[in-house]
Amino acid sequence: WQRRFVHNIVSMNFSKLWGIITTFSNVLFCFAHQAMFELVTSEASYYKSLEILETHFLRNPRLINTLSQSDTHFLFSNIEEVMEASERFLMDLEHRIEEAILISDVCDIVFHHAEKHFKVFITYVINQVYQEKTYRRILEENQAFRETMAELEKHSCVRGLSFTSFLILPFQRITRLKLLVQNILKTAEEHSERETNAIKAHQQLEQIVQECNEGVRKMSRTEELISIEKTLEFKTKSVPIISHSRWLLKKGEVQLMCGPKSTKTMRSRKLHQPICLFLFNNLLLITKRSGDKFQVLDSCTRAMLRTEDLEDQGQQLAFVFNLKMLENQEDRTVIYMIKASSMSDKLRWICALTPNRRTRFTSAGPQHAETQDVCMLRLSTGWMMGERLHDGEKGWFPSRVVEEIHSKEVRAQNLREAYRVQQAHDSGGGPQVGSKSGIRAGRRVGKNPDFSSRWSVNAGDSSEGAQ
Repeated sequence: WQRRFVHNIVSMNFSKLWGIITTFSNVLFCFAHQAMFELVTSEASYYKSLEILETHFLRNPRLINTLSQSDTHFLFSNIEEVMEASERFLMDLEHRIEEAILISDVCDIVFHHAEKHFKVFITYVINQVYQEKTYRRILEENQAFRETMAELEKHSCVRGLSFTSFLILPFQRITRLKLLVQNILKTAEEHSERETNAIKAHQQLEQIVQECNEGVRKMSRTEELISIEKTLEFKTKSVPIISHSRWLLKKGEVQLMCGPKSTKTMRSRKLHQPICLFLFNNLLLITKRSGDKFQVLDSCTRAMLRTEDLEDQGQQLAFVFNLKMLENQEDRTVIYMIKASSMSDKLRWICALTPNRRTRFTSAGPQHAETQDVCMLRLSTGWMMGERLHDGEKGWFPSRVVEEIHSKEVRAQNLREAYRVQQAHDSGGGPQVGSKSGIRAGRRVGKNPDFSSRWSVNAGDSSEGAQ
């Protein structure tokens, strides 16, 4: 049948063949037009929701009278500036539609506004940390606000959505815009003006999203460090915790099997005692819980840590590993034997404590897998350690929140789409986002948020983050 199909194509007259090519081109044009039209209509829907936030909540005298001036500022931030930017953007999109119902391009408009006016999104998103804390505090302390808010959320105009659903709209929109532009880029002809505009718009939106994420991350990390420092008690040498270059990586309780091997003081003590490890990006604290406080027993810079996996020797010595401090807070070399709660817990601690060093794992069980977007260490206990190739983020997550895509055709299509976007970026000569993205020898292209790689995330379990 394949030979017959080829023969039919060869014998087909030119007019029929040109008709098929024209039809195919029209289909591609329809996809492109649909992607651009979706961007316009979704922007109109988003702006309508912002109007509800403004008229129904921000401009409601009953609600505002229950708030102080500072609480109003923290709660609504610069939402009015965001609305002004969105209104200008929507007006330019509408003018483009008025010029011709078949839209020629919208990415040139997206790029202009992203470059000139969308910086207000960064300020709004960064302030969300204080926004959420302020809202929770007001709900607990201000009865008048709580009662008024409950009435406003029951109004038909909000369509059953909560107040916080409207507050997070700006960040959701700037992320969605990037994905919509990405869809337009997939349908654009190579080396066309539309492709050039889509690349520029996508890169500008990606930069804004990254600045939003980085701002929120820094704000959250500082808040977390302040909270941790309040709970620490240093018995000897105090270590400053709060620093702009420091953040918490992992915290958890393990068992200390014995004290430093350089001392003999642990022989008369119990076989093990509970301790709590605070692992920062450049520091480790070994602490002991004392009520609501944590007494710091020892500390060491992360670069001076070494780990050694140990074989299980019965139930008492299961899931153990050695933690070596080359230079602790007393400038001494000490070794602690640590007992974890499970095999996966032990491996997660080892990888977190010494991520850039090869560790000899003596226990069987881990399996290695490499996917389009995630390089993973898979454990029989239901945990996976993954690295997102498009931004280099690493962490542990439950295996139940991902689902393997078995279809080779679907995976191939995802890879082609990812390569199409990355190839356009490379040819555009723009800034590359993330050191690990792109096509390189021996590594597949990184996944973008709307690509379905070999593993897809189940939304129902997304509340459980990586450790």
